[in-house]
Amino acid sequence: MRRLYTLLLSLLLPLVLLRLLWRSLRLPEYRRRLGERFGFCPPPAQTSGVWVHAVSVGETLAASPLLKRLLAEHPDLPLLITTTTPTGARQARELFGETIPHRYFPYDLPGTLDRFLDRAQPRLLVLVETEIWPNLLAACEQRGIPTILANGRLSERSARRYARLGAFGRATFQRIGRVAAQTEADAARFVALGVPAERVSVTGNIKFDLRLPASLHERAEVLRRGWDNRPVWVAASTHEGEEEQVLAAHRALLARLPQALLVLVPRHPERFERVAALGRRAGLRMVRRSEAKPCPPEAQLFLGDSMGELPLFLAAADAAFVGGSLVRRGGHNVLEPAALGLPVAFGPHMFNFAAIAALLLEQQGARQVRNGEELGALMGEWLGDAHLRTRIGENGRRVVEQNRGAADRLYRLLEDALRTS
Repeated sequence: MRRLYTLLLSLLLPLVLLRLLWRSLRLPEYRRRLGERFGFCPPPAQTSGVWVHAVSVGETLAASPLLKRLLAEHPDLPLLITTTTPTGARQARELFGETIPHRYFPYDLPGTLDRFLDRAQPRLLVLVETEIWPNLLAACEQRGIPTILANGRLSERSARRYARLGAFGRATFQRIGRVAAQTEADAARFVALGVPAERVSVTGNIKFDLRLPASLHERAEVLRRGWDNRPVWVAASTHEGEEEQVLAAHRALLARLPQALLVLVPRHPERFERVAALGRRAGLRMVRRSEAKPCPPEAQLFLGDSMGELPLFLAAADAAFVGGSLVRRGGHNVLEPAALGLPVAFGPHMFNFAAIAALLLEQQGARQVRNGEELGALMGEWLGDAHLRTRIGENGRRVVEQNRGAADRLYRLLEDALRTS
């Protein structure tokens, strides 16, 4: 079965490359360093260290406390970080500069993986969240490289898909050396799919352990003054088919609060121009962050078409909507706005963050909406009532504070793996 999987992946590779090239028309980084995706990468200055694979921005941010602690407590231990996306690569550079070398994640093909592993020679591989690659796990097993799935999560939907793979799926999951699961439900799904129960621990979600920069609030205050201290809401990490609903929600909100400002931050930078066109078609007076112009009082839409500034926009806002949830993308991380004390809204499709969403709803730190119409009404309610915003925001902040500690538990697992590797 793994040979069939490899054959199918090889046949699909031209389509994968075409998609990369298509995306590179809007974001040239996608066609740069292409050889790294085939294992043709410069070897790190030091080998026999810890390789951490984080897919994109969210996983890189989640892994950053672990990496920073390794740097502090094991300064001589070589580290390597890989991502799949250019935005993840940029986030890694912003966090670590040249301290931790970055490479693009190699395709899950035997020859590609052999080239990469020959160069990197990791002592331990840490995969963040749901990165389960059959050939990679088999190659690590053959070379005696221990593997840890950190912050492991597995939705019911994903578990059903893996279960359809039968013996091939079970063999793949059995190769995972250790799973640090986010919840008991995640742990049970990993065991059901083949990971031996003694290798699975529930450590919690390391995203609760995020630490915001000390200067963030000062910079946010400056930005807020530039927005004339108006009622502001952020629509964060939005996707195709979602911006139209968000823009309609804002138009409805303006009938109630004409001075309100929407800060719209699309998930993928290659879509910035398309979203700008949507804003113009919606008839909203727009300012783009990339233009570096003041935001006048008559502006109704602020397009966050920059990289790495979402935390700043959230810190300067009064309320937040987290995207990928009005369309079937599974949602995105709601903990960052919650940690800032913002009331958080999201749509009905939060299967990638089901446990976090349920916890925030249970503790009244967030609200769920079904569509753009409900979103506009909710933002009108929140932006018109400072007391209500504060109460819901504080509930969310308390949820984050009460659930910290997963990073420490994961770090102890990693230390154990290093001692025995």
